[in-house]
Amino acid sequence: MQAIRPTLRALAGIALICLTAPAAAQDLAIVGARVYPSPEEAPIDDATVLIHDGRIAAVGPRRTVKVPRGVRIVDGKGASVTTGFWNSHVHLIEPPFHQPDTVPAAALTDALRERFTRWGFTTLFDIASLPGDVRALRARVAHGEVTGPQLLTVDMPFYPEHGTPIYVRELWAQTKAPSAEVATVEAARSRATTQIEAGADGVKLFTGAIVGKPQGVLPMREDIARAVVDAAHAHGKPAFAHPTDQAGLEVAIDSGVDVLAHTAPEAGEWSPAFVARLKAEDIALVPTLTLFDVELRRENVPETVVQRFVGSAQQQVKAMAAGGGQILFGTDAGYIHVYDTHQEYRLMAAAGMDWSQILASLTTAPAQRFKQATQRGRLAKGLAGDLVVLDTDPQHAPDAFADVRMTVRDGVVLYDAGTPAD
Repeated sequence: MQAIRPTLRALAGIALICLTAPAAAQDLAIVGARVYPSPEEAPIDDATVLIHDGRIAAVGPRRTVKVPRGVRIVDGKGASVTTGFWNSHVHLIEPPFHQPDTVPAAALTDALRERFTRWGFTTLFDIASLPGDVRALRARVAHGEVTGPQLLTVDMPFYPEHGTPIYVRELWAQTKAPSAEVATVEAARSRATTQIEAGADGVKLFTGAIVGKPQGVLPMREDIARAVVDAAHAHGKPAFAHPTDQAGLEVAIDSGVDVLAHTAPEAGEWSPAFVARLKAEDIALVPTLTLFDVELRRENVPETVVQRFVGSAQQQVKAMAAGGGQILFGTDAGYIHVYDTHQEYRLMAAAGMDWSQILASLTTAPAQRFKQATQRGRLAKGLAGDLVVLDTDPQHAPDAFADVRMTVRDGVVLYDAGTPAD
């Protein structure tokens, strides 16, 4: 019996390797589609995009791109093709993403597909989750056990002292996670450094934390906020801020953050001068317009209040876009249970953003902001084989960006509407 055990272990190891082998990158060609290489370039009609060995091998009119034998051909007639989308504000915090090491790989793959990649996302930026969860999930994706998008994370957020937001207190208690509050400059700097050195891709500060009555919103001390931001910047990483109101905006700006994770309807109208200030500080904005609509309706507030609040957020987006500020697409999905992106695109369009600005928020802007512009964000030879096939043309309707037929990351098909899920 002793002699058999190594053999059984070896067989078990071989079986495990077979079960966890990475999803293979495919050589594939999307043929006959309208292709949008980037928001700044003219679309190419009746075009072909060829992916070889996980990268873009060619993009151009069909007559100019030779498709080798053996390549999977996808009929693009009537479709539009863009590079893969980024969602720059999600939370991978709910099952099955909590403690992902304990979850079957198939369940994680299915959840990523149904919640994110079926909407075209090839990169997700998780901007606050429970300690270590997204890094563990990312490792399983990298090892090929789980098929999914590129995952970036800030890991655990930073709350002001006595400022754990009212809406996450139950979660923190249930999971017995360590407190995310920081009370001193040294503690803030130390934890930010520790998280980044452990693999976090940035930091997230609640410069305005919603703590409930009687205070309402608790601002973070500026010196603590600056310590977190400085620690991130020392490692070349971005800092996100949840501002909520004008006081939170001021702390965010003065501490040097890079991205406002939400608009701030409670702060009122943004003037051209305020947008110019954001632009001068190189601060980007994630609108998350659907969030406000969903949350207010959940609270059963009057329709006039919903419209006024969402309208205030849309005014800030309009001012930001008109002033040339950078806008990044994000949904806050995972906190809200809305994964369908149709409404967000409609609200962005109603705020005055045209199709090319929305496409930039999904592609070139985040690739530039998060230092991946040499690898992602456009359809160009040599860049990563990330693409989205849309059923219709986004120039005709802004929510066409949500009508996804296929999502591909690094040559791996993450979602295919024509193939039933396993």
